[in-house]
Amino acid sequence: MSEALRTPLLSVRGVETYYGNIIALKGVDIDVHEGEIVTLIGANGAGKSTLMMTIFGSPRARNGQIHYEGRDITRLATHEIARLRIAQSPEGRRIFPRMTVMENLQMGAAIDGYAHFEEDLAAMFTLFPRLKERVAQRGGTLSGGEQQMLAIARALMSRPRLLMLDEPSLGLAPLIVRQIFDAIRELNRSQKLTVFLVEQNAFHALKLAHRGYVLVNGVVTMSGSGQELLARPEVRAAYLEGGRH
Repeated sequence: MSEALRTPLLSVRGVETYYGNIIALKGVDIDVHEGEIVTLIGANGAGKSTLMMTIFGSPRARNGQIHYEGRDITRLATHEIARLRIAQSPEGRRIFPRMTVMENLQMGAAIDGYAHFEEDLAAMFTLFPRLKERVAQRGGTLSGGEQQMLAIARALMSRPRLLMLDEPSLGLAPLIVRQIFDAIRELNRSQKLTVFLVEQNAFHALKLAHRGYVLVNGVVTMSGSGQELLARPEVRAAYLEGGRH
């Protein structure tokens, strides 16, 4: 079936989001199909994180619609959206710093009712061996890279159908960035996990993604395959020059 005829797993149509009287998203249209990695790139302040949070219901879209699995979720509360097997690893990681690695992972598994806890825990320790070494350590004492691994693992413990990652490479050393992106690629390859990735690191994000969108001042200005966007001179000039890590 062609891309145009398939019903997207996630569909954003004409979404406008405001902070007070300031419009942050100006009629955004984005599709994410099942089994895809889709990335949204753009400069700091373009509205990328706002879109991620709007999909999750906070802030709420003032206009437009958000559909997931064909269902309109535009007006659902955040906790109701989380129960639909959508998981988010937010910008800044936001793990529970006073809880141990194990306790953080238990919090992630609570949405799934701990039905597959031991199996999923073993899978996370295979994906991120460092977490197994730190299992009894408090989250706040981990390095930035370890905290990002924990944030992603905590999201995965809920067995999501759609994983939304907001700036997973932010502030991390290049070697750790590669490890994080390799893990995302492996999850998509082995489990067909659908990933919506918001990233400032355009080079890594577009290399990883099947498709991408460029957001400029709350407006989608370009879209295409990851390779197509990597090759476009305007993308290279704005986001890639000197930006390879």
